[in-house]
Amino acid sequence: MNCSLRCAAIIPCLNEAGAIAGVIQSVRKYVPNVFVIDDGSQDNTSFVAKQAGAEVLRHDHPRGKGAALKTGWEYARGQGFEWALAMDGDGQHAAEDIPEFLVEVARSRADLVVGNRMANPKGMPWLRRKVNCWMSARISELAGVPLPDSQCGFRLMNLQAWSELPVTATGFDIESDVLVAFAARGYAIRFVPIRVIYKAEQSKIHPVRDTFRWFRWWWGKHPAREKPSSCANTKNQASAVRVG
Repeated sequence: MNCSLRCAAIIPCLNEAGAIAGVIQSVRKYVPNVFVIDDGSQDNTSFVAKQAGAEVLRHDHPRGKGAALKTGWEYARGQGFEWALAMDGDGQHAAEDIPEFLVEVARSRADLVVGNRMANPKGMPWLRRKVNCWMSARISELAGVPLPDSQCGFRLMNLQAWSELPVTATGFDIESDVLVAFAARGYAIRFVPIRVIYKAEQSKIHPVRDTFRWFRWWWGKHPAREKPSSCANTKNQASAVRVG
C-alpha cells in the first residue's frame, strides 16, 4: 500500500497539547498525511498539532470520540483517501506498529485491521484487561466472529466499506459499533499484535456515563431487540472548522 497516496492518519484529540506533537511526528514517518480532530479542547491542542505538521479540524465543543472520528473519516474520504488509520492522541499507541497494519492489509485484503493488545497484555492495568476481555466476549457473540480486542482504537479501515454502514455511535462505543457493523456486512476483519503503552495520563473515559452509554448501545444492538435501520451512513450534522 502506498501510504502517501491512499492512507491518512486520523487522530481524535481532547486536551492533548502535551503529547500530540510527538504522536504526529512519529506517525508521519509511516503515514505522511495526518488529520487531527480537535474535539473542543480547552488547551492549545490545535495550535501544537498544526505546528507539528498535521492538518487540523476543530469541533466548537466536545462531541465525543466517535463524532470526532467520523468527522475525520468523512474529511479523509472527501479528500480522496481510501484508507484511514485511527490512533489515539495521548501516545498510548506506538507508531512503530503501523507497518504491521499495512502488511496485513496487503497480505489478507482485509477491510478492517485492528490492534490486539491482548496478545501480550503485560503492562495493561488489571481492571482494564478484565473489562476488555468481558466486553470483547460480548461483542464477539453479537458479531458472530471472534474479536480478541474489541476496544482497541488503533485501526486501519477501508473508507468505502465504512461509508456503506450504519455506524451511528458518537462516544467511546464507536469501536464496538464499527466492529459489529463490519461483521454484519461480512467484511473481512483481522487483528495484529501491538504493544501496550500506559503512562500516567488520566483516561478520557467517564466510568459511569460511558459505561452506561456502552450498555445502552449493546442492548439496542442485541439481535432479539434490534430494529431495522437504514444502511445509509449517518452524517455529522454540525460542521467542523478547519484550523489554519
